[in-house]
Amino acid sequence: MNEHLSAWTERESMAEAMIPLIGRLYRKNNVVTSIYGRAIINQSVIGILKAHRFVRQVEDSELSVHDTLPILETLDKLELGRAHIDIGKLAVRFKEQGGDRSLEQFLRDEVAEVVGKYAADCDENAQKETKDVVLYGFGRIGRLLARILIEKAGGGNNLRLRAIVVRQGGAENDLEKRASLLRRDSVHGPFNGTITVDEENCALIANGNFIKVIYSDGPDKLDYTQYGINNAIIIDNTGKWRDEEGLGLHLKSKGANRVILTAPGKGDIKNIVYGINNGDITPEDRILSAASCTTNAITPVLKAINDEFGIIDGHVETVHSYTNDQNLIDNYHKGSRRGRSAPLNMVITETGAAKAVAKALPELKGKLSGNAIRVPTPNVSMAILNLNLEKDVTVESANDYLREMALHSELQKQIDFVNSPEVVSTDFVGSRHAGVVDAQATIANGRRLILYVWYDNEFGYSAQVVRCVNQMAGVTYPIFPARVR
Repeated sequence: MNEHLSAWTERESMAEAMIPLIGRLYRKNNVVTSIYGRAIINQSVIGILKAHRFVRQVEDSELSVHDTLPILETLDKLELGRAHIDIGKLAVRFKEQGGDRSLEQFLRDEVAEVVGKYAADCDENAQKETKDVVLYGFGRIGRLLARILIEKAGGGNNLRLRAIVVRQGGAENDLEKRASLLRRDSVHGPFNGTITVDEENCALIANGNFIKVIYSDGPDKLDYTQYGINNAIIIDNTGKWRDEEGLGLHLKSKGANRVILTAPGKGDIKNIVYGINNGDITPEDRILSAASCTTNAITPVLKAINDEFGIIDGHVETVHSYTNDQNLIDNYHKGSRRGRSAPLNMVITETGAAKAVAKALPELKGKLSGNAIRVPTPNVSMAILNLNLEKDVTVESANDYLREMALHSELQKQIDFVNSPEVVSTDFVGSRHAGVVDAQATIANGRRLILYVWYDNEFGYSAQVVRCVNQMAGVTYPIFPARVR
C-alpha cells in the first residue's frame, strides 16, 4: 500500500516541477504546451496528471511525467520562438523513433524550425502591432470569447481584446453586473484570474488587460479611434445582423477594419468552419461568418468520413441544449414550439446545420437532411449522424480511423475522441474541440454508419471563432510534432 502512495507522491512532485517550466515557456517564448491536445498552461498538479492519464484512452499505455518532465526541461534551454508543442506526442515519438539520438538532439530535430528563434521573435513582435479585437455584444458567447482572448494575452499573443460594446440604457450598476457575469458562470465556473471594475474610465481590468466598455445603440455610430483602437476586428456576437448590409454597418465606424459574425451568415457571406474551409479566408474579406456551433461540430467529422468511406446521403439529428432565445415558462415566441418552457420540455425545432455543411464542404451539397430537439440542459449538445456510405464499414474500422484523425491529422483541433462507457454531457463542458466522437456509441452495419458526436455548443464553438480571428489577424503558430500520419 505504501508503494502506491510513494509513487503518487513522486508523480505529484514531478508535476509541480513542470508548472514553472510550462509557465516560463508560455510567457517568455510564447510556446503553448499540451499533452495529446490537452493544454497544460495554468493547470494544477492534478490537472497535469489527469492529462497524462488521458493518454491511456488513446495509446497503448499511460504517459508518465518521467517521460515529459525531461522534455520540458530541454525545451526550456533551446531559446524557442513561438509555437504549439505537444510534449505528450513528442515523448511517445522519442520512445519509438529516438534511436541513438540524445533527447536534446531529438528535440532539436523535431522543433528545428523554432530553435534559437526567441530573439528574432522578440524583434518581430516589437515591430509588429498587436491586432485590436472588439466584442460587439456580451452575452453567452461574448463572455466566453472574452475569457479565451484574455487567457491568450498572457503569452504575448498578437490578439488583444480592447473593448466590449453593449446597448445603451443599462442599470445604474451596469458595469459591476457585467463584470460579475464575466467573473462567475453557472456552467463554466469562475473566471481564471482577477477582474477589477474601473468606474472612472468605464472599463474592466481582467488579468491586467484594460478593456473599455462602450455603450452604443448602433454598430455604425462609434469612433473606436478615440479609445486608441485602430484597424480592429469586430466580433459581432449579437446575431442581430446576419447579412452583408447589416454587418457592413460596423465598417462605417472609425477604427473598425473587419467583421466576423458568431452565427450563420446570409447571402454571399463566407461561412467558415475552421479546419475545413478557413483556407478560403483572404485579406480582401471584410465580413465573414463563423457558421453555427452545430455546423462546426459536424462538418469536420463528416469530412473525415467522406474522405475515407464516401457519403451517399444521411440525416443529422441534433440534441441541443436550450438557449437564451427560448422561454423559461410558457409565453409567446415567434418560432414554432419555442414558446413552451425550455427547462420543462423537449422541443422539436428546425436546424439549418445540415444544409449549412455544404457551404463549408460543397461535396456534401444536397446529401444531408437535419432536424433538432432542444432539451432541458443548459450546455453541451449532441449530433447523431446517420449516414449511408459508399464502402462497407465496421464499428472497429470507423472508430480506429476517427481516433487516428483526432490524434494525428490536420483536424486534431476540431475532432476529439472518447472511448468510455460512462461519459455524459457534463463531462464535455469546457471542451475546446468542435466535436467529440463517442466511440462506445458508434453503430455500423454494412454501409450504414451511425455516429454520436458531443460538443460544447458554447466553449467549443468560441474556440473555433478565436481560431478564425487568429487567421484573420495573421497570427499563426507552427505546430509540433509537425508531421501527420
